[in-house]
Amino acid sequence: MHRFKAFILVAAAFLLASPASAQESQRPFSQCLAVAQSLPGVTYANLTPEDLDLKPDRAAAGTGEVEISFAGHSTYVITTPGGITIATDYNGWAGNVAVPDVVTMNKAHSSHFTLSPDERIGHVLRGWNFDGTPADHDVVVDDVYIRNVTTDIRNFGAMEPDGNSIFIFEVADLCIGHLGHLHHPLEDRHFAQIGRLDIVMVPVDGGLTLSHTAMTGIAQRLQSSILLPMHRRGAPLSSFIEMMGDKFATDFVNDTGFTISARTLPRQPTILVLRGV
Repeated sequence: MHRFKAFILVAAAFLLASPASAQESQRPFSQCLAVAQSLPGVTYANLTPEDLDLKPDRAAAGTGEVEISFAGHSTYVITTPGGITIATDYNGWAGNVAVPDVVTMNKAHSSHFTLSPDERIGHVLRGWNFDGTPADHDVVVDDVYIRNVTTDIRNFGAMEPDGNSIFIFEVADLCIGHLGHLHHPLEDRHFAQIGRLDIVMVPVDGGLTLSHTAMTGIAQRLQSSILLPMHRRGAPLSSFIEMMGDKFATDFVNDTGFTISARTLPRQPTILVLRGV
């Protein structure tokens, strides 16, 4: 009898401790991974307990518009409905926002990162780790959830594992992706980790990252509503647009930025070329 009581006490202690342990290991819920469009028939289950404080402010996330502006090279500035500013592939000198709340970086060239970011930046998210381990970001800042998917990168003729990151920004019911300095075609596992992307920022240099053939293949498979070219060097943008095919409309905008919401996404997938790209 005493042994049975002892067992009950131990079991009760374990059950009481389990929620705390689960909270420490849980990641924020990703609406962009709710259904993996890239892998037909695969559905991602949300196992996050409802009472965990791991979600963006859905009151803000589900309403309002997101502003996206081109700041040069591979840097886009995303402004959330809650006023959070994010600069992608931030190098410290390009951008139309003095001190972003969040910056992401990749290390292919010095134009994609800085080792001395402004100390006032609240969140500096590097797409690589200095010790060679994969970068792993799951960050909620007010109304935006930011995560990454690592890819390999060329390094003096060899491939360095996990040296680049694709960053995904989930805000206002939109899934926005930045492919970074992508150096190889994506595998099924990458598409599964990325999930749905309503808007994707794609390097279109045609060789420094990937050929137009390889990059258009990735962009076509992602099936995003809006494709934003970046890293425009080398091959002409017109060849990339032509290779994307008739399923994608092209809109040249005489402005450096635009606003978008989940409700105003174009019905036809569109290559949106902002002024200065």
